[in-house]
Amino acid sequence: MSLNIKPESDCRWDLVSLGEVMLRFDPGDRRVWTTRSFDVSEGGGEYNVARGLKRCFGLNTAIVTAFTDNPIGHLAEDLIYQGGVDQEFVRWVPYDGVGRSVRNGLNFTERGFGVRPALGCSDRGHTAASQLKTGDIDWDEIFGKHGARWFHTGGIFCALSESTPTVAIEAMQAARKHGTLISYDLNYRESLWKAVGGKKRAQEVNRELAPLVDVMLGNEEDFSAALGFEVAGMDEHISRIETDSFKAMIETVAKEFPFQVVATTLRGAITATRNDWGAICYADGAFYESRHYEALEILDRVGGGDSFASGLIYGFLSGQGAQWAVDCGAAHGALAMTTPGDTTMVTLKEVTQLMRGVGARIAR
Repeated sequence: MSLNIKPESDCRWDLVSLGEVMLRFDPGDRRVWTTRSFDVSEGGGEYNVARGLKRCFGLNTAIVTAFTDNPIGHLAEDLIYQGGVDQEFVRWVPYDGVGRSVRNGLNFTERGFGVRPALGCSDRGHTAASQLKTGDIDWDEIFGKHGARWFHTGGIFCALSESTPTVAIEAMQAARKHGTLISYDLNYRESLWKAVGGKKRAQEVNRELAPLVDVMLGNEEDFSAALGFEVAGMDEHISRIETDSFKAMIETVAKEFPFQVVATTLRGAITATRNDWGAICYADGAFYESRHYEALEILDRVGGGDSFASGLIYGFLSGQGAQWAVDCGAAHGALAMTTPGDTTMVTLKEVTQLMRGVGARIAR
């Protein structure tokens, strides 16, 4: 298929993302409540997509977010420098000395192992990003003056506060006005919605945003919880998902909303460290399925879906078509889950080798 994507020569950035970037604290082989040291990295659903496109695929990307102007915020800034994502439109908010009014988000995450699942505990109340409101960002400068081929945001950012969905709508409307393609990852997180109305509120917010989206992303749980579409026969194990029922759900989604592409990952958690993994993309009335990775060995599953999204988007931005794009997304997601942290540590060469079926023999 051929999406109507602006030419690279007309745009400063290939992709601009809107979302919160948190510091991730990883206890390694220990538990959060037993460790005495953490590895620290940056991460966030929407940011991870921009970083993947920059670091693995070599595209020009930018992040729109906000930090509190203190050493913690500048640690996040320094980590983002390493990933190469443009921070020109990061908003810095004055610090009150304690964090009573505004702060930076923290995320404590265990990778899980075997029968012990991954565990996340976020500490992100009244963060700078959650307090973004309409008018804070000059979207016409981003999409009009400078130009971006693609805009990406998602359900995590829109769950942070009452104001963040309005910021996303403002950004989407400006992107659409300037001919920028829009993607949205539903990324339903129960912990973010449970105190503000649960699934009902999540569906209200996401259904308001959905008509502005060109490329809708998510997994089977996301489409159910965040948009209200049920998958008959859905099970935790990928091999027991009724593929025909899942495809029927996607077709129903595409009929209700004007999406050009619907893409979803399929994950079956056999254990925390062995997952079945694959993806489906629906475009122009046809389905495109990636290779299914059976019993994929997982080091760190967090960020796998974001890496799928960046690989898929790269496929479309590079003009490769839907089948190549979904294969690229699935391969990038699979590889990203073999390294620690939310963000990719793999190369385009490794992605294309896996797409071609190159095995795991040592490279010398």
